[in-house]
Amino acid sequence: MPEHYPAPQGCGLAFDFGEVRIGVAQGDVQVGTAHPIATVTGRSNEAKFAALEQLIREWQPVYLAVGLPVHADGTPHEMTRLAQKFGRRLHGRFGLPVYWVDERLSSVYAESLLAEAGVFGRKRKAVLDRVAAQAILQGFFDGGAADYFNGRDNDESGTHQEDAADVP
Repeated sequence: MPEHYPAPQGCGLAFDFGEVRIGVAQGDVQVGTAHPIATVTGRSNEAKFAALEQLIREWQPVYLAVGLPVHADGTPHEMTRLAQKFGRRLHGRFGLPVYWVDERLSSVYAESLLAEAGVFGRKRKAVLDRVAAQAILQGFFDGGAADYFNGRDNDESGTHQEDAADVP
């Protein structure tokens, strides 16, 4: 069974990456609860990263968690590569460790939560990504991350090569 990395102490932000929208959630492992906080949109990547920078300044996280989309059998696809690129950019820009969290069921979970709350149509679309980010962060709190990225010793997949000295 692969090793899972637990969420570090302190505030963390999680991201449900999409090419159009990025859902953002905040939480702390000590409290054990994640909260949806924002959906970031923009015409350009720079506009999106400017909005993300404001959130990072406001919440002052000690780590970031990025949902890693994969097929149901765990194999990567094109969005996996794009999410990893996004995570590496987050690390490069903000210098925070980035944890990869399996997001296979985050959208299903978010859809069911919103349905239970009676949120449908346009209202659902407006909050779905941030609730998916909440599910990603809650999954990190509950089960850990499969891997993390700290800017060095990376293989082709963009994930950290195991090195006991580097484990946070």
